Amino acid sequence: MDYIYLHGFASSPKSAKAQDISDRFTQIQTRLKIPDLNAGDFSQLTITRQLTQVAAEFSNDSTPVTLIGSSLGGLTAAHLGQQNLQVQRLVLLAPAFGFLSHWLPKLGDEKVQRWQREKYIMVYHYGEQRCLTTSRSASTLPLNYDFVTDAAQYQEKFLQRPISTLILHGKKDEVIPIEASRDFVRSRPWVELVELDSDHTLGNVMEEIWQAIRLFCQLP
Repeated sequence: MDYIYLHGFASSPKSAKAQDISDRFTQIQTRLKIPDLNAGDFSQLTITRQLTQVAAEFSNDSTPVTLIGSSLGGLTAAHLGQQNLQVQRLVLLAPAFGFLSHWLPKLGDEKVQRWQREKYIMVYHYGEQRCLTTSRSASTLPLNYDFVTDAAQYQEKFLQRPISTLILHGKKDEVIPIEASRDFVRSRPWVELVELDSDHTLGNVMEEIWQAIRLFCQLP
């Protein structure tokens, strides 16, 4: 079994969650791949690009794959599972179901229209925080509006492959409300939802998350 972790939107392989899970995999001597989904150019990020990039990480010998995805990485993992029979298990951490419907209203119509018109918007990028400055502006990167038009085609209604899936979602999630995962599970009996006392970061429940992953994936 190959294990691949997909970090979230405007994040990186160095995120606290990615590093925590990576360290735990190291402790049980199991390899975990964590590709950088920014791919050296966050400005041209799309879900399609992420799907292509992660699929290229799969072994050519049909080795089964378990994907662990956080937020937008969780949404990407779910669509990879739909498209690739090699993916046999999914662990989704606060998956970004309905991502655009939650994110765009927070930006506001005027800002979204300006983004569409000017093609780029500056996005705060948690993975690009500079060590030598506390300036918020130093951690913003441009993102092309193509991200929105591309993301619009990846809807949950297309996720119908009965793949063994575990969702871990915080009941206090302020970014992707837990209702998004509850709605997803309702019509998919092959999906298990564990509701946690946490927010979108899930930072206070990493031990619970690891134990759930370990049991679900039958890790040593």
